[in-house]
Formats: sequence, C-alpha cells, structure tokens
Amino acid sequence: MSDNAVIVRIGAGAATPLRTVREIWHYRDLFSALGTRDLRLRYRQTFLGIAWVVLQPLLAAGIFAFVFGSIARVPTDGQPYMLFALAALAGWNFFSAVLTRASTSLIQNPQLVTRVYFPRLILPLAVVPAALVDLAVTLVAFAVIALAQGHGFDARLAGLPAAVTLMGALALGAGFAAAALAVRYRDVQYLIPVGIQLLLYASPVAYSASAVPARWQTFYYANPLAAPVELMRWSLLGTPAPAPRAIAYSAAAAAVLLVIGASIFRGIEQSFADEI
Repeated sequence: MSDNAVIVRIGAGAATPLRTVREIWHYRDLFSALGTRDLRLRYRQTFLGIAWVVLQPLLAAGIFAFVFGSIARVPTDGQPYMLFALAALAGWNFFSAVLTRASTSLIQNPQLVTRVYFPRLILPLAVVPAALVDLAVTLVAFAVIALAQGHGFDARLAGLPAAVTLMGALALGAGFAAAALAVRYRDVQYLIPVGIQLLLYASPVAYSASAVPARWQTFYYANPLAAPVELMRWSLLGTPAPAPRAIAYSAAAAAVLLVIGASIFRGIEQSFADEI
C-alpha cells in the first residue's frame, strides 16, 4: 500500500440528536422497506394469518372476564367487562409488541448490522408500522363488538391518538435501551417478557385505576403506563378520564425515556458489529 493511499472509515459519527434525526430521515426508504418486510412476513406461515391479531386480545379479554369479572367481580366503571378489558388490551398489546420486537431487532438482523452502515435506530423504529396495523385491526374488531352491544362513540375518540402516542413513545424508549443492551447481554431478551408481564398487572388493564385505594393512587400513577391506558379506555368507552397531571407526567416520562434510551443505544452502537 502506498503512503498516499486514502483510507475511508465509515462510522456513526458524533451521536448528537440532530444528527440522529437527519440520518434517520436520510434512510427513510430503508425504514419503509424494513417496516413493510416485517408486516409482510409476520403471519405468512401461520394457518390463521392476521386473524391472530384479533384472537389474541379476544382470548385474553375472555380470560380476564372470567377471572376478574365473574369470580373477583372487579368494578368496571359501569361497562361490560369484555369491552372494558378489550379497550385496554388493544393499547397494551401495542405497547408490548413494540417493546418486545424492538428489544430483539438488532440480534435478529446480524447480517444488516455487520455488513453495511446505516443508523441502527432504524431497526427498532421499523417495528412500529406493523404494530400499528395490528392495533388498527384490533380496534376495528372492538368497534364491531361494541356496536353490536349498542355502545356508541363520540368526540372522546380524539383522545385515542394521544394514548397510542404515549404508549408507543414509552415502548420505544425502553426498546432502544433493551435492543442495545441485548447485543452485549443476551439475558435482556429473556428479562423483557417477564418485565412486561409484571407491568401488565401493575397497570389498569384488567381493572380500573379507580379500584386502587386512594392512599395508593399517587404511588400507582408513578407507573407512566397507567394514564395512557386509562386515557385509551376513556376515549373508547367513556370511563373516567385520568387527571391532566397524570397525563403530563406520562408525557414527561416518555420524553425522558426516549432520550435516555436513544443515548444508551448510540453510546453502544459503534460496538454492535463486533459484539453481535
């Protein structure tokens, strides 16, 4: 090699927020291709196909209705328990899907991570479109069941995008950190499902937040998922809305989690190719 040879090193560069956003926008076609691939392959080799999107929350809501509705007789703010549980499960499954898939997005795509450079944050971000499609299908099924039972919808539906955005932001913030740490510590991919299961019962999915004793309300709403789950149920069923301060807290927690998660991700990103 001559002394005048030019060596070009391809790397992520300085991990500033503005640079990260610009890179993701520059590679938006890759984001679209990965999101489409995920959606196309998700149920290709399954017998029931996309019907699983509807069956999973329906089965879970049915089990909850039997255990918490018929046996425990948990209060449902005057709503049929099936609708009460399904309204929350629609959002919860969206959160769970984004977090679970984002956490394994790097270790499931080693050929992309090791061969070419692109902003690796695109991999966890690309799981969102398919999760949104799943959510839309579930909401359509919910609407059909609700209308069949004589339940109508009103202007409160305007709160639905805010609830979905909050849950998606919380899932992505945790997903960024989990995806990066899973490259270095494979235990993370086993810990995430356990953590999600614990969060399910610590959030107002199978029961209403109003059922929590008053002395525990402040501690209970320290869970940033409590407000968006209640907000989603309010928008779909008209149950009591979470307090504005609870929504503001969840929004602040989501913003902080996104920044921390992205910082952890970008801090470890340069070692992905060596460790994956």
